[in-house]
Amino acid sequence: MKKLILTVVLLGLTHFVYADGISAINDFNNKVQEFSGSFEQTVKNAKKTQKSSGTFAILRPGYFKWTYEKPYEQLIVGDGEYVWLYDKDLEQITRRSQANALGASPAAILSDKKALLHSYNLKNDGSENNIDYVIATPKKNDTEYNHIRLGFNGIKLVQMYLKDSFGNDISIKFDVKDNQSKLTAKQFKFTPPKGVDVLTEE
Repeated sequence: MKKLILTVVLLGLTHFVYADGISAINDFNNKVQEFSGSFEQTVKNAKKTQKSSGTFAILRPGYFKWTYEKPYEQLIVGDGEYVWLYDKDLEQITRRSQANALGASPAAILSDKKALLHSYNLKNDGSENNIDYVIATPKKNDTEYNHIRLGFNGIKLVQMYLKDSFGNDISIKFDVKDNQSKLTAKQFKFTPPKGVDVLTEE
């Protein structure tokens, strides 16, 4: 009986620590320096639904890598200075200044702890199935996204929902493999393959 009572108390305290989304995201920003894993993305609009999947890695601040594996191969890399978009089917690479390209985008939010608080107002949005949600609305009207909803299980980011200015509903489910995966900045260096066109947009 004593063990049962202790277990209940400990579980209650654990849930109390992350009783809302804002508490979870604050702890996430304070404790998580790097994380990686796989993702599943669904984009819906009035005309169609498109699903994709792949892997991701993020090293804070400023480094990220998104590898789309299905249905098409694409690679998006932020090396701290530039954002590289490599479309393998088109054999084309686009390079943009990272400071100009990210703005208040989800990539900026995940790779820069200060970006979310700087660009969005946060509000708790309930809990469901052990996931605590926070909804972020932009402080300015000129952002690409109308709102972003993030879901946390403890300090693990597990879901992200976005509503963009074009009417798309975007859902991303994360499977974080390791919050401390010992990533290094060198792993985010991108070297364009030989023979592939590079378009520069500053």
